[in-house]
Amino acid sequence: MTTLKRKKDIKSSLKPYTVHYRNFENMRLEGCFYANDAYEARTLAMEINKYIHDHPNSIDLIRCEN
Repeated sequence: MTTLKRKKDIKSSLKPYTVHYRNFENMRLEGCFYANDAYEARTLAMEINKYIHDHPNSIDLIRCEN
């Protein structure tokens, strides 16, 4: 299997997830990620978003958009 085919297979298995969280002012915000499952979307959100990293319990919903 070529590297290009593997990359296409990986991309086709990813699904769009929206991670909803509340900031210190209790405003609801969201971030969108492509991931294999909700846990991976949460992990990506924590790696990319400093506020979520510092306050992981601020996440109140992870929704698959498919």
